[in-house]
Formats: sequence, structure tokens, C-alpha cells
Amino acid sequence: MIEFIHIYKDYNKVHALKNINIKIASGEFVSLVGPSGAGKSTLIRLLIREEKPISGKIFVAKRNIVRLKSSELPFYRRRIGTIFQDFKLLPQKTIYENVAFALEVCDVPQEEIDIKVKKILKLVSLSEKADVYPNAVSGGEKQRAAIARALVHSPKILIADEPTGNLDPTNAWEIIELLKKINHAGTLVILATHNQAIVDKLRQRVIVLKNGKVASDQRGGKYII
Repeated sequence: MIEFIHIYKDYNKVHALKNINIKIASGEFVSLVGPSGAGKSTLIRLLIREEKPISGKIFVAKRNIVRLKSSELPFYRRRIGTIFQDFKLLPQKTIYENVAFALEVCDVPQEEIDIKVKKILKLVSLSEKADVYPNAVSGGEKQRAAIARALVHSPKILIADEPTGNLDPTNAWEIIELLKKINHAGTLVILATHNQAIVDKLRQRVIVLKNGKVASDQRGGKYII
């Protein structure tokens, strides 16, 4: 479903990514790990087309996204759910409204919005928090709300960029369990993380980046750098 082919990316003549070749199949759960500056965030920015490589191809569902036009990007990004360490929730909107907003900007009918949002909030166990504002819920609940917002377009790919970075171990593992549940339902999950304990416990495919290169790629592997 995703394929990086001979990807190079520089920042001010410094190599961020060097000849990256990765293929990820539909429905996989992949942990993307490596030290700070290894290239994880750069790879994610390329995948969501916030940036373009200086050379190489990136195929998503057999389409080279490097060649996407600006007008095509909003539609493409709706096919990919993305969550971050800092949640990025709108503080003036309730949990329900935060999730609904992702559909409202696409002019989805209100009746359809209501059905989808209620279904997604039930999936992430936030139905009882629908009318609560983000500042009144825990960090784990904020991240679950962010996941709900990312899932509301039913994406085939979910990118989780350090989703447990601001959470305590209990809440962190609850988020990982939710990502596993989403993956088991058929969504490809890419987890970028520094959390060695989580990666080792997952026992899924582990891609290690180091100095902008793929240092290792193992199935059922551990966080080894």
C-alpha cells in the first residue's frame, strides 16, 4: 500500500534521508523508531505531503504522491489519519465538536455527521465526554479524542507520531491498545515512537532509522539502535 523508492531529502545541504527504500503492506502495524534526528519526522512529513523529497518516489495505493497537485492534497490527506504528541484539539470546542469539525469543513450533512461522530466516540470510549471541553479531560482522553478525529473519515492509514509522549505509562498503553484495535479492524498503523518498552511489547514490525538511513527492518522485532 505504501512504498518509498530511493528517497532523498536534504535540509540546507544536510542529508535528512538517504536512499530510503521501504514497502509497507495494507493492514500492517509498523513501529518507526530511531534516535532524535534519525529522520522519522521527515519521513512522516513526506508521507502526508507536507514536504517533497529532492528525489525518489512515494507510492500510496499505487499513486505517486510526490506528483500530487496542490488542489489534490486536501482529498489525499483525508485518506490518512494523523495524530500527534500534543493532541492539536481546538480548546473552544467540545470533544464532540472537535471530531465533528473534521467533517463540517468537508460539507458533510449534519445528520451524517451526528451518526459518524457518535459511532467514533463510542469506539474510543468517549461517549460520556462528548459535551466536555478538552481542558476538562485527562491527557489520555485528549489523545483518544484526537484519534477519533483522525478516524472520522475512515482512513486506510493511521499515522501516530509520538502519540504517548505526554502520557503516563497507564494511559500510554491504553492508547496503544486502541491503536491495536484499530489495526485489527483493517487500518494500516504507523507508530513513530521513542518508547522502547511499548515497541518491545508490541512485537510487530520495527523499522529503525539512523542517520537518515534504514538501519534495520524486522518483523516481530525489538527497539534496537
